[in-house]
Amino acid sequence: MDIERISESIRSGDPAVSLRAVTALHRLAERVEAHSVAAAREQGWTWEQIGDALGVSRQSVHAKYGK
Repeated sequence: MDIERISESIRSGDPAVSLRAVTALHRLAERVEAHSVAAAREQGWTWEQIGDALGVSRQSVHAKYGK
């Protein structure tokens, strides 16, 4: 689902359509977060800096993305 369709779906009066849009947004946010964390690590950011930027602990971001 692209951003335009997500936006239209959010305004839908049908809860099933709106909830599918929420799912699509969650998936998009996860992809953007993963990409951004990888980019930050490539640029030398610490897990603490990334956690601070995301509003979570360094341990939680490391547990999710550290390999």
